[in-house]
Amino acid sequence: MKGAGSKNGWGLFLMLLAGIVLGGFIGMLAQDIPGLGWLSYGQTFGLQQPVVLELGILVLTLGLSVNISIASIVGMILSIIIYRFL
Repeated sequence: MKGAGSKNGWGLFLMLLAGIVLGGFIGMLAQDIPGLGWLSYGQTFGLQQPVVLELGILVLTLGLSVNISIASIVGMILSIIIYRFL
């Protein structure tokens, strides 16, 4: 039986996801502002061309691209801090 103060992994995962998405969005908005352009600096990595697996009657197309920016890292750190205080 869990206590009232216990936390689960799904809550942390959702908070991290929200922090990354909101941070990335803020970084995208801040890229044209002269003093805040550094927030959008980051790196994109993943598959440049999608991988196609053709199995006769079934065709699977797989692709993944991740864009990490300074703002998304700040959002992730803030979401961890907020989660710890909940």
